[in-house]
Amino acid sequence: MLRAGLTGGIGSGKSTVARRLVRHGAVLVDSDVLAREVVAPGTEGLAEVVAAFGPEVLDAEGALDRPALAAVVFGDPGARERLNGIVHPLVRRRSAELIAAAPADAVVVQDIPLLVEGGMAALFPLVVVVHADPEERVRRLVELRGMPEADARARIAAQAGDDLRRAAADVWLENTGAPAELEAAVDALWSGRLVPFEENVRMRRPVRGGPARLVEPDPEWAAQAARLAARVAAAAGERGRGVAHTGSTGVPGLPAKDVIDLQLGVDSLADADAIRDALRDAGFPRRPEIDHDNAKPTGSAPWPERYHASADPGRPVHLHVREVGSPGWRHALLFRDWLRADADARAEYLAVEREAEARYGDDPNGLRYSEYTEPWFDAALPRAESWAASCAWSPSLH
Repeated sequence: MLRAGLTGGIGSGKSTVARRLVRHGAVLVDSDVLAREVVAPGTEGLAEVVAAFGPEVLDAEGALDRPALAAVVFGDPGARERLNGIVHPLVRRRSAELIAAAPADAVVVQDIPLLVEGGMAALFPLVVVVHADPEERVRRLVELRGMPEADARARIAAQAGDDLRRAAADVWLENTGAPAELEAAVDALWSGRLVPFEENVRMRRPVRGGPARLVEPDPEWAAQAARLAARVAAAAGERGRGVAHTGSTGVPGLPAKDVIDLQLGVDSLADADAIRDALRDAGFPRRPEIDHDNAKPTGSAPWPERYHASADPGRPVHLHVREVGSPGWRHALLFRDWLRADADARAEYLAVEREAEARYGDDPNGLRYSEYTEPWFDAALPRAESWAASCAWSPSLH
């Protein structure tokens, strides 16, 4: 199955998106609904809340008096932390039960209002953020929910800002226009990305590279790589030794193929094999037919690696898993850092890539393109090594 995280600020229209996705067939796990369920009358959750905050948080019928509880915790970080420590584990446990019960081919959408604030983005193969301007959100909260304006503004101010949400978002849904516009965007997300993404993960099928076409530098590449690297690191767990953004998109200002190259370091390829399924479930199936990289200079013994690629049709990713300190691991970081530092080398490399594109840009799998650029790397290696020696370079993940 595919698990997608859905979030957005209060009043952004997140619930509208969730309902639309359910109409298409998504399995919804709504954290707000579960947060109410786990403290319903007779539950262990309600008993723990009463033990922590006293019987004053109950109404006349013995149910949780939410306004009374909110008055206790809203302005008290310590009280809010105690409440979260009770409710959040119960919600996580119930969420896991619902996910386990979902069909094997399900698209599970987890609606989590505080996904960003809770640092949970890296735990999902895809994160969808619903956005609306703060003033529009205030209007909705006041007019549609009857919330006092001061309370609405305070709730918005207490949540993550747009910058943090953008950093977490694989998909950014604007909800400031007509309802039909949002519906169309959700429909396109479902059919064009979520459904094929789920099938690719389930079938262990990475997205294949297409023709090698260069595009102008995208200022979003670095943020995308950081988000994807966090996802890879979370999947690798203790076996991972850091994730680096490599390749041409890792060189600011350099035109490149619109593919994010990542390198995951491990102590051994046995560790790489041990995390194969975890990487697949995170959205990066392995391509087992590729078990080495071309050594430099050409003709040397191949450099062993494990190669994974994204199952997400909306974001091509090449993920190379290499032993830390191995020649292939070092080479990827060396050339990235040299090209970052040397404008002449960047211009020279770009000219080679432009020529490769002119000759083989229509090659459906890009192999001939890559073969054309190999001699340049062979010839440039001594200069890269000389640069590294001159500045006492050492490999860095940044």
